[in-house]
Amino acid sequence: MAIIKPFKGIRPPQALVEKVESRPYDVLNSEEARAEAGDNEMSLYHIIKPEIDFPVGTDEHDPRVYDKAAENFQKFQDKGWLVQDDKENYYVYAQTMNGKTQYGLVVCAYVDDYMTGVIKKHELTRRDKEEDRMKHVRVNNANVEPVFFAYPDNAKLDALVAKYTAKAPVYDFIAPIDGFGHQFWIIDEAEDITAITAEFAAMPALYIADGHHRSAAAALVGAEKAKQNPNHRGDEEYNYFMAVCFPANQLTIIDYNRVVKDLNGLTAQQFLDAVSKNFIVEEKGAEIYKPTALHNFSLYLEGKWYSLTAKEGTYDDNDPIGVLDVTISSNLILDEILGIKDLRSDKRIDFVGGIRGLGELKKRVDSGEMKVALALYPVSMKQLMDIADSGNIMPPKTTWFEPKLRSGLVVHKLV
Repeated sequence: MAIIKPFKGIRPPQALVEKVESRPYDVLNSEEARAEAGDNEMSLYHIIKPEIDFPVGTDEHDPRVYDKAAENFQKFQDKGWLVQDDKENYYVYAQTMNGKTQYGLVVCAYVDDYMTGVIKKHELTRRDKEEDRMKHVRVNNANVEPVFFAYPDNAKLDALVAKYTAKAPVYDFIAPIDGFGHQFWIIDEAEDITAITAEFAAMPALYIADGHHRSAAAALVGAEKAKQNPNHRGDEEYNYFMAVCFPANQLTIIDYNRVVKDLNGLTAQQFLDAVSKNFIVEEKGAEIYKPTALHNFSLYLEGKWYSLTAKEGTYDDNDPIGVLDVTISSNLILDEILGIKDLRSDKRIDFVGGIRGLGELKKRVDSGEMKVALALYPVSMKQLMDIADSGNIMPPKTTWFEPKLRSGLVVHKLV
């Protein structure tokens, strides 16, 4: 069963939300954050990217930077830019992209559920990234940014969410950077809060969609605080961390594509000949070609697009990892032909989220920066949940969720 609880969110006043809200810390670099914050002292970047308050080039992992995050978090509260609700609530957070809206419940998830696998992962995490977020949670004593979960479809929760979203939202704005809509409501009626808690308690699992490092960091800090507290009871706020939970059927995973710097010593024709061993190769010309189904890939090389279709027998439909297009392409093209063994560390490969479009792949190859691009058909939510349920881990850079959660709509304090 999945244990969740309501919490006293710390939120911007309605009139300030568009001043405070920001993109997540990990989708932009320090210079981009500095430019987006500009002269806006209320921007959440001063808390989640506090290196922007130091001279250009300051290491974001400098201890002074983490201390500045805590100083700024306190300043936001002192000035009334972030204000704590006086009672424990759940919240609804809706995102609209390309005319489609998804509705998430903002809850506090249970640290122990992460440790015992009730909250299921599909990606490996890197210790250095975990430690960075752990420092941020420790110094602020808060989950400043939420993680992004999926839950099995649930008609009762859909009805409860619909009850609140029929009312006027507390926040309603279009994010300037991407043009996506964001809305927010407060679930404050006791019987509805009880009903939501009970519905989650009947679920066998929750699934991390996006934010594996934030999830790990939040859970590890919570466990750390429990160990350090001689009077630990188990109901303290640090036993929980903030998550936005969406029904799986509302979520969209988009493609996550690859660009490679060279052909591993092969000519273009030698490379295509090698690819044709395991794929049916069809030249598509200069017009962008997008993969049309699972096991169909798009290749861009020397000004031309190609369709690649994996041949029968090159994958196993009964293997939840082996059947993934990211596995097929990694094994049969990136590894076997191009000699790229480790997607996490090899400097010859880079990854491009599908939100940028396949035109971005063409641009990076045409510029000479990269030699070849490979576009994949996106993974489905069913595949993700099946893999998580089986205890397996997806290969690196497999899923890209869009839209991303905006940060700064609500914060969870660990005390």
